[in-house]
Amino acid sequence: MKVTYAPFDAADYLDSDEVIAEYLTAAAEDSNPEVFLLALGNVARAKGIAKIAKGAGLGRESLYKALSVGAHPRYETVSAVLRALGVKLAIVIEPRRPARRKSPRIRAVARRPKERVAAARG
Repeated sequence: MKVTYAPFDAADYLDSDEVIAEYLTAAAEDSNPEVFLLALGNVARAKGIAKIAKGAGLGRESLYKALSVGAHPRYETVSAVLRALGVKLAIVIEPRRPARRKSPRIRAVARRPKERVAAARG
């Protein structure tokens, strides 16, 4: 018996503003900008492409093109789409990672040349 699966569509699960905000936040944290644009397109489809395009001041086809794979939309376009979706970008300070401390052995080895110089001058 062959098992078949329905194709996954993230837009089917983007059913509240909180879920959408978390989804876009997670996508924005990825180093690949394509991930964010894909997520933005999924959210636009979940909310209705025509409605979002109109709210962003774009044609439906233009919105599809701007959010397609390999596209490089302008900041103004992304910003307009975000406004039409009712979300905004926020810049926050990234938590600092604690500085790695040198092991005592490394510190001792690092001091040795100075001690040798001081002893030679001594």
